[in-house]
Amino acid sequence: MPNRARTISTQIRAYDGSALAEAAALIGAGETVAVPTETVYGLAADATSETAVARIYEVKGRPSFNPLIVHVSDLAMARRLVAFSPSAEALANAFWPGALTMVLPRLEGSPVAALASAGLPTLAVRLPSHPAMRALIQASGVPLAAPSANRSGAISPTRAAHVLASLGGRIPFILDAGPTSDGVESTIVRPEADAVFLLRPGPVTADAIEAATGLPVVLPSAAEGITAPGQLESHYAPSKPVTLESADPVDGRFHIGFGPGPCQRNLSVSGNLVEAAANLFAALHEADASAFAGITIAPIPHLGIGIAINDRLRRAAA
Repeated sequence: MPNRARTISTQIRAYDGSALAEAAALIGAGETVAVPTETVYGLAADATSETAVARIYEVKGRPSFNPLIVHVSDLAMARRLVAFSPSAEALANAFWPGALTMVLPRLEGSPVAALASAGLPTLAVRLPSHPAMRALIQASGVPLAAPSANRSGAISPTRAAHVLASLGGRIPFILDAGPTSDGVESTIVRPEADAVFLLRPGPVTADAIEAATGLPVVLPSAAEGITAPGQLESHYAPSKPVTLESADPVDGRFHIGFGPGPCQRNLSVSGNLVEAAANLFAALHEADASAFAGITIAPIPHLGIGIAINDRLRRAAA
């Protein structure tokens, strides 16, 4: 496949009916389109087209062993792609539409391209709540594969400007609906009969999952390898060195704070973890673009969505 991404002129359009129709037409032509979800901006393409899915990997520079999340417009569309167990049904009822991705067995005859699941017998599926993403899936008439709209391993985008800085000249279109609300990628789980395996922490917490299913939430064995997106050890990474658990600013470093105290950018002065998650990637983008030689980050409480924040920070510093 020829590499066309380097010569593309990237257009940003505010989300409205006309922009949505243009984005859907590009999806139909096998192109990639950046579109917001409630978590981060995604790089969307027709999940049923091997060529379109391959273009996602090409544009991002993403390794082909790293599977993609397939986004659906409703539960009926998901049922045509994957098999639902009772625990998966409970999770869908509790958290869809929303920031939860489930890794479920692919149905025989599923139309999703094999490349989207990296050849695995499972598929990562999510029903997002963001109106722009839902509308684009409906207008396109197909499920959309959509990893974060940035170069592989780089900081995830929560604004259209972040997408442009990372992928400008490599994709034709960015649908701009403003900043995303959740700020970190979706929780990813693999529900089984006796437990729910937490593959990536996110906005939907382990406690909420246990309450919805009545099952324990457990971590997978390291021997499983990469079975879902967001499991690479080094990920979400700025170009500058990152130091975690830094309670105080350090000379020559851009300090990202949490709670009261001096800093260049504060995730949440009041110590609100939900606010901190929403601001996380924007703060990392700002720090990376600054004149400082490195980045320090204040301690983040390891509870609730703080677990997801610390997961992203650990991978950013790896």
